[in-house]
Amino acid sequence: MKKIKHIYSLMLATLVIAGAASCSRSFLDEELKSSYAPDNTLVDELGFEAASTGMLTIMRNDYSNTQGLLATFYVGTDMAITGQPNSLQAPYEDYRNLNPQTGSLLSMWTWGYKLINAANYIISAANNPKVLLTPEQRNFYMAEASFFRAYAYNHLSLLFGGIPLVTEPVTVPRTDYTRAGEEEVISLMIKDLQLAEKYLPDPANVKKQGRINKYAATQLLAEVMLRAKRYPEAEAAANRIIDSKFFTLVTARYGVKATAPGDPFADMFIYGNMRRSQGNTEALWVIEQQYNVIGGAADFDQHRREWGPFYVNVSGMKIADSLGGRGIGRIRPTNWWTYELYEKDDMRNSRFNIRRNYYYNDPASPKYGQPVIVKDFDTLQNIYAHTTKWYEFQPQDLQGAQSYKDRIQMRLGETYLLLAEAQLLQGKTGEAAASINVIRNRAKAAPVQAADVTIDYILDERARELTAEELRRLTLVRTKKLVERVRKYNPKVAPTISDFNNLLPVPQSEIDVNKDAELKQNPGYIK
Repeated sequence: MKKIKHIYSLMLATLVIAGAASCSRSFLDEELKSSYAPDNTLVDELGFEAASTGMLTIMRNDYSNTQGLLATFYVGTDMAITGQPNSLQAPYEDYRNLNPQTGSLLSMWTWGYKLINAANYIISAANNPKVLLTPEQRNFYMAEASFFRAYAYNHLSLLFGGIPLVTEPVTVPRTDYTRAGEEEVISLMIKDLQLAEKYLPDPANVKKQGRINKYAATQLLAEVMLRAKRYPEAEAAANRIIDSKFFTLVTARYGVKATAPGDPFADMFIYGNMRRSQGNTEALWVIEQQYNVIGGAADFDQHRREWGPFYVNVSGMKIADSLGGRGIGRIRPTNWWTYELYEKDDMRNSRFNIRRNYYYNDPASPKYGQPVIVKDFDTLQNIYAHTTKWYEFQPQDLQGAQSYKDRIQMRLGETYLLLAEAQLLQGKTGEAAASINVIRNRAKAAPVQAADVTIDYILDERARELTAEELRRLTLVRTKKLVERVRKYNPKVAPTISDFNNLLPVPQSEIDVNKDAELKQNPGYIK
């Protein structure tokens, strides 16, 4: 992915050379004899690598590259309210204002279908017997694209329910889409993910750093099997990851700050520690990003800015690496998350994983070194307890608009929670408790008893383990718990949410241009 701009530059240079060579009279009499398009590019390994790079770039430029879009997956759930207001976030804090014209909807919809179409081009070309690929290469590119198609469909179908199924490249505008049933979408995802698991390499045989391995497909398959209510198969998928022996929970200090104060859980989220090649034995899939490398990040990665409070707004506070760089306070955790969720001695609640205390750090301030005491508005946007998972500081980039930190997309801690969910839904409460206790033991938290394991307990544990990693809205929609838990844990938003808000409205602009068929709106939403 880091080579994308270099690849595109080479392609552009190739076209320029080809054009120049075709000029028989002068540079004004250009006769174009070459062009770059799927039908003449997806013919060999180089072309497929370029297409794959483009597909991965679309994926990486997802909910992070628009100011406030990332926050919509947390604000208006049990976990967060708005810190610094933003028009994109506002409808998720007052669901009465969520309507088909809401700006975030089209961004999510467009991203998903761009990724699907990029995957469809690769899948279609890989099925062409004329392409110059070995059988192994053909299967790999088809498997990789199938994974990302399923990944996009999982997002879209959780957000919107039944959606149009597109399984062939779209080369000309269409205005006749109809919505498939959610079961049909899930069926396609299962088929794609089973193919991906079969043909993607295991971690030991991934040829290029940063590419996915087969167990990313297995993890997503476990989640989709839960959606399909095929619980034994979800359990089996999770166990395939655990039994593979490629992954182990991080239980000991490691990495670039192993000798500094900290703990094993915090080590996984330190810049320079997050990849398997850097010692993170728990990582199944990591989107690798790096500062000062061409193509080394998404267009406008918002993770640090949105999760970090706007502490520099407080007089006597300066930007500091120990505070994670510059945040702007868009995602402010709820009081439930802040005060009720964690046991005191849970490692995930340690000062290395959640910052709760601040000290004036500007030497010019008369309060230098004293605890920061704030009230009222400051506690919403500027000073509040928050996860340190997205801490990152580049001294050459004090403004911190862009994040260059790796993104852990999947890891083994979540595998155990998916396993527990599959076991619980089969009535295996003892086994579910044992699965949960694997990660609770790592966190030095009290073990859960079988009688106390419920879906709500698992959702609590996911919040403890996966804050700022999982997209909380997707998890709550998948478990059909969004509305219930908002009403229970988010009193600011609770009065405005309705049962139909479990799904988002289909973007009105998509309905309006689809003139040759009816693209139905979700119930409860009006134009």
